[in-house]
Amino acid sequence: MGLIFRKTIRLGPVRLNFTKHGFSSWSIRIGRWSWNSRARKHRVDLPGPASWTSE
Repeated sequence: MGLIFRKTIRLGPVRLNFTKHGFSSWSIRIGRWSWNSRARKHRVDLPGPASWTSE
């Protein structure tokens, strides 16, 4: 299993993700709601260990 280079920069609610090849994706999180540009899905964290993800 090889090593994976990954770097995340947080700018308030926005996260920028980088790999060794450059920019990878960005995501935004506001409260319990979040959205990721790579998966293009919404996610809501529910109470306890549960969460809801859009299709």
